[in-house]
Parts: sequence; C-alpha cells; structure tokens
Amino acid sequence: MTLIDNAVYKDGVRVATPASLDEAYALQEAHAGFAWIGLYRPSDEELASVATEFELHPLAIEDAALGHQRSKVERYGDTLFVVLRPARYDDEREELDIGELHLFVGPDFVITIRHAESPDLGAVRRRLEQQPELLALGSEAVLYAVLDRVVDEYEPLVAGIENDIDEIEDDLFGDADDDALSRRIYELSGELNRFARATHPLVPIIEWLQRGHDAYHVDIELQRRLRDVRDHALRVTERIDGFRAVLDKALIVHSALVSRRQTEVNLAQNEQVKKISSWAAIIFAPTLIGTVYGMNFDVMPELHWEYGYPVALGVMVAFPTVLYLIFKRRRWL
Repeated sequence: MTLIDNAVYKDGVRVATPASLDEAYALQEAHAGFAWIGLYRPSDEELASVATEFELHPLAIEDAALGHQRSKVERYGDTLFVVLRPARYDDEREELDIGELHLFVGPDFVITIRHAESPDLGAVRRRLEQQPELLALGSEAVLYAVLDRVVDEYEPLVAGIENDIDEIEDDLFGDADDDALSRRIYELSGELNRFARATHPLVPIIEWLQRGHDAYHVDIELQRRLRDVRDHALRVTERIDGFRAVLDKALIVHSALVSRRQTEVNLAQNEQVKKISSWAAIIFAPTLIGTVYGMNFDVMPELHWEYGYPVALGVMVAFPTVLYLIFKRRRWL
C-alpha cells in the first residue's frame, strides 16, 4: 500500500484519519474540510482514483505517473500541479541524491506524491498540525510548508558541498595526486550542475505563485511566508552559482599547476641529458685514441715516430679539456 498518511482537516485541526482513499473522499465531504493524501510511488489504480475524485487533468496525471519531470508549476482551473526536486547530499560518496515530489493542490484537497525518500513530509505534517492557525488557511498552507521544507533541506547539502570545495582548494597547492584531484573537481562540478537544475527553477516557481496571490485571494500571511521561502531559495541558487565559478577556476588553476610541474620535470630531465651527453663526449675522445693505438698493428701512422707517444697523450688530455671548457661555458656542466 502506498498510502503513507491520510487526513481530513477542519479549521486547522485533524478531524479524521481515513484508512483508505474512498473513506478520505467521504469524510472530506462530510466535514467540509480539506483532505491531505500522502502517497509514495502510487499505483496506476490509485492515481486513477484520485484523478477521478478530484477531476485532475490527464496531462498532470500522466506526468505524475511517469516521473522524471523538471521542477515546474502548472495551473489547471482551480488546481495547481507542482513538481519539486528535493535533494540530499552524501558527503562520504560526494554524490547528490535528487528525488522528485509532485503536489496537486486544490481548494479542498492536497495530494503529495513522493518518488524518493526526501523530503520528510511526515515532519511537515507534524509541524503544521502544531500550528492550527496556519493550517486553517487551507491547502495553500500545505504547499507553502512543503516548499519551505524542500528549501530547508538544501541548506545542509550546500554546507557539505562548501566543505568539499574547501578541501579541494587546500589540495590544489598541496601534495595531492593530480589525477585524483582532477577527477574530484570534475565529478563535483557535475554534481553541482545537477543540483543547479533542481534548484534554479524554484525561484521562478515561487514568483509565479506570488503573482497569483491577488487573483486567487491567498491570505496575506501566506504571502509573507512565501516571500521568505523565495529569499532562502534565492540564497541557495546564488551560492550554487558561486560554487560553480570556484570549481571552474580551480580546474583552470589545477591545469596550470600540472603544466608547470611537468615543464619543471622536463627541464630537469633536459639538464641531466646535457650533463650525461657532455661527459660522454669528453670521455669518448681519449678512449677513441687509446683504442686505435691499442690494436697492435705493425703498419700504423706514427707508430715508430719518436714523438708519437707524447703527442698521443697530449691530444688525449687536450681534446677533453677543450670540450669541458666549451660545455662549461654553455652551462651544460
């Protein structure tokens, strides 16, 4: 059974807790209050039941059944269809868990359909039931409270992402593995983009609701509370945009640092190659002469020359000395 909680409210007080959808329909009409039906991944039969009872638009029901909708708000007559994308952050895995919540809000009913564990609508319901003066304002009060809860659950998520960015900034100039750091920056950027797609439509949604306050005679207290939710949502989206800019810069800085370190390594290797090559050339000259005159042939130039030995030794000393001075002058040694 996907019916999580089911209640009928009158003047801000729960007057009935129906055990089934049909009972909820009957008691809502009997008490002339409004019903709040909470569903979790409902079946097609349950969706068809509430659609028939409350005359929900087929397009909205189709969206609710299929899921995977973007955050949005649509009006079908006196009924609002709202899609929200609540989110939680797993700090250990550095991954976002983005859920989906659908609301049908009419004059005498609210239907909430969750497709994930978040948000905790039970906490929203308990909070409202402790504020009968707010709940007495009707189904719009439930919509406000759910919006407020979704935005509030973004706050720890934002704090978790901020902590990860601080760690990345520390690792940038530390001894972190370059490949691992690049991967971490890239993956966190992807998570932020997903988060932005979930949160950025919220501000336009709330502003759209605010524009309809006068036309649909929404209580002034709910208007004030909705403005407060909008401010919180705007702060969240601005921080997300700031995080995205920081990560973009971090990736650029990291790439520059990796390139600089690679250049330094290449230069150091070039210096070593120069030194090795220089000494190889210096050693090669006397080795060549000694090798030639150590072959013991009878017929060789200057083999029986009186000055052949000292000249050979002189050349063996002079040639590497000249090479040494040349390499030293060119700073190869």
